[in-house]
Amino acid sequence: MTKAYVLITTEIGKADAVYDALAGTAGVKDVNIVAGTYDLVAVLEAADAREIGRLVMGPIQKIDGVMSTITLMAIR
Repeated sequence: MTKAYVLITTEIGKADAVYDALAGTAGVKDVNIVAGTYDLVAVLEAADAREIGRLVMGPIQKIDGVMSTITLMAIR
C-alpha cells in the first residue's frame, strides 16, 4: 500500500465544499482543513504511486474549487 499527503489550495470560500467532496472520494483516508499556506491536507492510500497519481489528477483536481495540489509521497 502506498500513502501520500496532498496539500490543496482552494478558491476563497470553497474549503468546506472541497472538504465535503474529498471526504466521499475513494482512496482518501483522511482530510483536514488547515491554517497556513494551504487550505486542506488529504491523506491518500492506494496500491501504488501510479494509482495515487490517478486519484490526484482525476477526481481530486476536478473538484470544483480546487486551484492547485502538491503531492508528497510517503517513503517510510
